[in-house]
Amino acid sequence: MSNRKKSVNLVIVFAVLALLFMGARANRETEVKYTNSSSTEPSYASRGSHPVGIRDLETDGESPLAIAVWYPASSASNSAEKVSYRYEIKMGDPFGRVSLATYDGDAFRDAAFDLSDGPYPLVILSPGFSFGASTYAWLAEHLASYGFVVIAPEHQEHLDPANELWRSAIERPQDILSVLAYVDEQTADGGVFDGLVNAERVGVIGHSYGGYTSLAAAGARINTPEFKAHCEEASASDHPATWLCDELLPHLDDMADLAGLESTPDGLWPAWTDPRIAAIVPMAGDAFFFGHEGLAEINVPVMAIGGTKDNDAPYEWGTHPAYEYASSPGKVLISLTDAEHMIFTNPCEKVPFYLKLFSREFCSDPDWDRNYAHELVSHFTTAFLLTELKQDSAASDALVPSGIELPGMKYEAQGY
Repeated sequence: MSNRKKSVNLVIVFAVLALLFMGARANRETEVKYTNSSSTEPSYASRGSHPVGIRDLETDGESPLAIAVWYPASSASNSAEKVSYRYEIKMGDPFGRVSLATYDGDAFRDAAFDLSDGPYPLVILSPGFSFGASTYAWLAEHLASYGFVVIAPEHQEHLDPANELWRSAIERPQDILSVLAYVDEQTADGGVFDGLVNAERVGVIGHSYGGYTSLAAAGARINTPEFKAHCEEASASDHPATWLCDELLPHLDDMADLAGLESTPDGLWPAWTDPRIAAIVPMAGDAFFFGHEGLAEINVPVMAIGGTKDNDAPYEWGTHPAYEYASSPGKVLISLTDAEHMIFTNPCEKVPFYLKLFSREFCSDPDWDRNYAHELVSHFTTAFLLTELKQDSAASDALVPSGIELPGMKYEAQGY
């Protein structure tokens, strides 16, 4: 069963997790296949030179979005309090936000901006469905240390796939545009981002449904006939991820209505993009909405990253097609051999005892050292965004396919 599908059952199992933890349980522990056996990290896996700050803000407008902002901070902020992050799922009433685990970060809460090297390129990070923004703080901090401002919106959804998944497919791309509008407003003289953010070239990255969001933000367009054909094929083969189609296909008309369309398009839907979006990194991104034609509408650089054993956003449904069919002049495919869906989320340093059994599905990967996976993702994502948003020639050299051989990873690229 899919990890995301399993999480739907949290309401049922929450009360008995403590008992299960005390009793016998399936042993999922296996010897890790993929780890960094070398004493050195890939070059951009090491933290950058900037101290990092974090602030929680809120966009303006009729439907304000809470946003987490990571940024280069003043060195004088080193005396400030470092933040502890929660690995959160937004459950909705009556549970609210459920914290599966916590881990200690290196960012300083509400630290002063370092404007000496600013303004810095903007990266928007879209979390997975129903996950809190801090679930990807490890990557946000890393990018900020290299001189990016990273903004992660708290998409207004909770863990109710039957009612929220289709709605989020429309609202999430609009959230990206709302964040951009807020940044434009706040980079003006006297705004909170004045001197901090340069939004002329923007990167969008995201995991799972956030990967879908990044693809849509880059111009990918839902394609009704290919979407339906894909789901028919998945149903016929009894694919484990068919449940996604079951939750979405019956709501195509609702999606069109929410998007302000008069009827469900017979072919390609409108694009929800901004010309300043200059690079995207979908991680285990859901791409089956778009089909070949819809993905071909993307013409900005793409780095698609995914695990080959992912049953939530299957590699052959998302990561590989995003690379194969995008019309981008430069594109990269990173395949993490035998990695599962949740490998992109935070480390879990502290887990409540009553959630230890359940949290395994989110906090560990049978074949991978998660820290090593994060090293790889940090290295290549940083090099890619430095190349595309800062025109960094040294970073571009790190994307050249020749000579890239790392345990557990297959690397392909065009245009580098």
